[in-house]
Amino acid sequence: MSDSGRADTGASNFIRDAISADIASKKTTRVITRFPPEPNGYLHIGHAKSICLNFGIAGDFDGYCNLRFDDTNPEKENIEYINAIRRDVEWLGFSWHSNPFASDYFDQLHAYAVQLVEQGDAYVDSQNADEIRQTRGTLTSPGVAGPYRDRSIDENLQLFAEMKAGKYADGEHVLRAKIDIESPNINLRDPVIYRIRHVSHHNTGDRWCIYPLYDFTHGLSDAIEGVSHSLCTLEFEDHRPLYDWILEKLVPPIHPRQIEFARLQLEYSITSKRKLNQLINQGHVDGWDDPRMLTISGMRRRGFTPESIVTFCNMIGITKKDSTIQMGVLENALRDDLNTRAERRMAVMNPLKVVIENYPENQEEMITAINHPQNPDYGTREIPFSGEIYIEHDDFMEDAPKKFFRLSPGREVRLRSAYYITCKEVVQNADGSIDKLICSYDPESRGGNTADGRKVKGTIHWVSAKHAVPARVNLYDRLFNTANPGAQGDFESSINPDSRTVMDQAMLEPAIDLIDNK
Repeated sequence: MSDSGRADTGASNFIRDAISADIASKKTTRVITRFPPEPNGYLHIGHAKSICLNFGIAGDFDGYCNLRFDDTNPEKENIEYINAIRRDVEWLGFSWHSNPFASDYFDQLHAYAVQLVEQGDAYVDSQNADEIRQTRGTLTSPGVAGPYRDRSIDENLQLFAEMKAGKYADGEHVLRAKIDIESPNINLRDPVIYRIRHVSHHNTGDRWCIYPLYDFTHGLSDAIEGVSHSLCTLEFEDHRPLYDWILEKLVPPIHPRQIEFARLQLEYSITSKRKLNQLINQGHVDGWDDPRMLTISGMRRRGFTPESIVTFCNMIGITKKDSTIQMGVLENALRDDLNTRAERRMAVMNPLKVVIENYPENQEEMITAINHPQNPDYGTREIPFSGEIYIEHDDFMEDAPKKFFRLSPGREVRLRSAYYITCKEVVQNADGSIDKLICSYDPESRGGNTADGRKVKGTIHWVSAKHAVPARVNLYDRLFNTANPGAQGDFESSINPDSRTVMDQAMLEPAIDLIDNK
């Protein structure tokens, strides 16, 4: 897959139609998008949806997509996250046109901020955070002008220059856009666009002690890069008037069009970086790449293929309405992909020894097994067989019901790719647990063919006891017991205590190291 990976052709049409209309009307000559993560954590399945959309849409229209790091919060960002994000985007199969940082534009962004002050469209506010919050109002009550809103342009320019020079402590002043303090849209009530932070930055070091906020940086970075369409999730819909106001006041060479879509909501999961961090810090998971996490790196460790994730993201489509996707849709996307491409191997998680009493003593042989039941192109492999094997404990039942078609006393089953065996005796330990099974085999049944043409209903997997590779296997279940964890506030109370089961005595066939999945 490349940066031309296709976006969904169904539910995402409202975005494609909007872009097609912009091209037809000459508003857009080339489609340029961007995927702009903040490097303060690892990417998750929700980011994958945005990646597929932004890279896919750009590819649909023969444009390109940038991977831009919105790194304006130096206290929470670091190189580990940057490298992880790059790795995940590449692993999903996408190639970016360029990989800028918002911090690359700090000089230009500062110049734009000065321009706003010179135009009378921004001012330095010396209120503290609580005072600003109180004067800004609420969703149901308008804001009120603070005591510094009408400072002169000259005073604002001087104060802002002194902020940049490091004269003031963190929080002593902020720069606010001067829009409409009584606006029904709280995002337009003179939002803070610069704040003081005496913190070293991963990209710019200690050069800056003032940093722009996301809402100021976002649209201008889009414009600087020539982005034609800024595709955002629905929570930014109320921010679009601010996005447009900033661009209209500063008149950069291009005014990108912001279009919003519904974010991914998946059952039995959370995607909030704050909550994911909480899971890690509280020891519920082992890290960002824990296979129980729906981070891209966690899914990769669990066995998800990039193709299955991209297929899932394209399958669910892009809509304007929030909805919750069933976890089974994601799991089926992986299952379908693995069923097509994965070579088969046999493994026994909970081994039960079987002694084949009539198999020649000390004899060993190689059994030919197909690597893929539906695709002969995957070829075959040789599996060692001997008179002692392991089967799965769950594949045997001492007092079996009529519809149990696996092994039980007196019943015959087929060993996959090998022989028919019949259970003759159950050998128990002193405590009543099963020690081993004594079975017989039909030497003429190799490969499932018998002299009398009889068939059996049960086929089970196995490994040769002498040749088995011991392994420690982690079996993973969903991390949460409820479809909407945290719906009542405390998402930790929904954690599944049995989300990981460790099988310390698993046995694998020796050809496990010969897998070459397509």
